[in-house]
Amino acid sequence: MEREPYIASDMSIEVGTDMSEDIRYYKGKSRVRVLAESNGSWVVEALEPFEDEIQGQKEEVKTGERRIVAPNLLFLRKGLPPPIKEHAYELKMEKKLKRLIAKEEKKSKD
Repeated sequence: MEREPYIASDMSIEVGTDMSEDIRYYKGKSRVRVLAESNGSWVVEALEPFEDEIQGQKEEVKTGERRIVAPNLLFLRKGLPPPIKEHAYELKMEKKLKRLIAKEEKKSKD
């Protein structure tokens, strides 16, 4: 079953705002072109294929596909993924190992 993108019938797109050269990154990952602003949302066109999650369902977005998104999901720069957090146990064991190595080096010098 293929879903149609949701577009409200009472949505008014502001004519006269030329934003077709405005390139943003959707959720900081995928390049999109902003086409127009509407009441609290922006109309964007995908410049590359990506996977999006809408209402808990993953959906493939094709190049050239248009969607309506909230402006707070669009960023000027591509975001970096968050750093990987090491497990607390691994960090504790690493510190313990460094202490043991330092202790052995100190013994071997004496």
